[in-house]
Amino acid sequence: MLVVPVKEGENIERALKKYKKKFEKTGRMREIRRRKEFVKPSILGRQARIKAAYKQRLQSKEI
Repeated sequence: MLVVPVKEGENIERALKKYKKKFEKTGRMREIRRRKEFVKPSILGRQARIKAAYKQRLQSKEI
């Protein structure tokens, strides 16, 4: 549970902004979106290999 202490005379908009920032840092929304649908482990592995190959190509072009 997130708690954002609001100081005396502090603007509610500022408190909401702090809450949103804390919530973003927890990564809760990303986790919810990731779990929305099941992805087979074989698909995850394939995506990881494709991403690694892409990064490797980018690095080899830089050199």
